[in-house]
Amino acid sequence: MISVVIADDQTMVRQSFRAVLDAQADMRVVGEAADGATAVALCAELEPDVVLMDVRMPELDGLEATRRIVAGRQEVRVLILTTFDIDEYVFGGLRAGASGFLLKDSPLDDLVTAVRVVSAGNALFAPTITRRLIGEFTRTHASAHAGRSLVAELTARETEVLRLIARGLSNAEIAEALVIAEQTAKSHVSRVFAKLGVRDRAQAVMVAYEAGLVVPGTTP
Repeated sequence: MISVVIADDQTMVRQSFRAVLDAQADMRVVGEAADGATAVALCAELEPDVVLMDVRMPELDGLEATRRIVAGRQEVRVLILTTFDIDEYVFGGLRAGASGFLLKDSPLDDLVTAVRVVSAGNALFAPTITRRLIGEFTRTHASAHAGRSLVAELTARETEVLRLIARGLSNAEIAEALVIAEQTAKSHVSRVFAKLGVRDRAQAVMVAYEAGLVVPGTTP
């Protein structure tokens, strides 16, 4: 059972999301928060698997709330809710420890899928719109040198795997691209995470962009 906390200052949004998630056999909404400070407190008390986090909230914004939640409990996955007019928050969300991003006007079926994806330890970067948001932001804000020291210890194969992770490829897709077994791809991904000191794909993507391994706006 995937336990979820919904943090959004709009009551109707919380109720809508709750109705959809509670209708799933494998999900249960365990708490709601109308501001970031309450979200942090609820997560410390309830220890949910996934937090749906709005960015603009009173008391404490979603990015700072995400940072505090992840710092307090590494296992929790934060899915940030964003809109076109706040693109600048995407990379900030990555730095704060978010595991994925979802447009607030996405179909509710996408919300269900997103919760399952991040709860499984994956990053939500597959949708084209998310890649575009990250690409546009990193083009103007990310340093091409900041992450180079982190990737210096990677082998040539591991560096290529990191590039593919940053482009949103799954383990199976990485295996196909490199013509290797899926289990081998999975092992490469695990070693990349260990060497970079990251906990999931979201943080690995941030390192890849900062190190300049991926050129924003290009396609796989």
